Amino acid sequence: MNERTVGRRECLGLLALAMLPPGARADALSALNTFIRDVRFGRADFTQTVTSPDGLKKKLSSGRFEFQRPNRFRFAYLKPYAQTIVGDGQKVWFHDPDLNQVTVRPWNEALGSTPAALLAGQSLEREFELKVLPSTGGLDWVQAVPRQPGGTIVSMKAGFRGAAWAALEIADSFGQRSLIEFGAMQTDAAPPPETFRFVPPPGADVNAG
Repeated sequence: MNERTVGRRECLGLLALAMLPPGARADALSALNTFIRDVRFGRADFTQTVTSPDGLKKKLSSGRFEFQRPNRFRFAYLKPYAQTIVGDGQKVWFHDPDLNQVTVRPWNEALGSTPAALLAGQSLEREFELKVLPSTGGLDWVQAVPRQPGGTIVSMKAGFRGAAWAALEIADSFGQRSLIEFGAMQTDAAPPPETFRFVPPPGADVNAG
């Protein structure tokens, strides 16, 4: 399994970061609910560490994400391989510029009942079992487990440090864990509309995934 495959599979988990709040509340769960209700757009840099099931191998990547409710987002992996994932409200586009390949899927098929579905404004309680976890490592945590089994994402944990959202940990059905650490989230201005538009580059191999 190559690093590009890992990045594509994990991108849906990365969408979960658009759920996280910019500041502290009474606990991580109320912060999550407040964010879903109130925050309409944002942007942040991220670093991601994917650890193999045996805990011995790690793959590092980094990039930048932007989102705007409802149903629009853009992830740009920059290192070690470039990859762009864009949700335009109807479709999700995966672009690998090194291979000049584009995969496009309908929104519902691409996201399903993963945490990414929260970006569409779906009910937290309907889609996920939520639980406040003990504070560890200086972070306050809330866990979200999809109620519908069988997806790629088994569970996720969102972590907060004081007034700052700090981390997201994703456990997938392959036994891997992804730790995503975020820079400061900016929520003061909506991204320009073209951020969430994708046009396949000339000569790209376009496939319906």
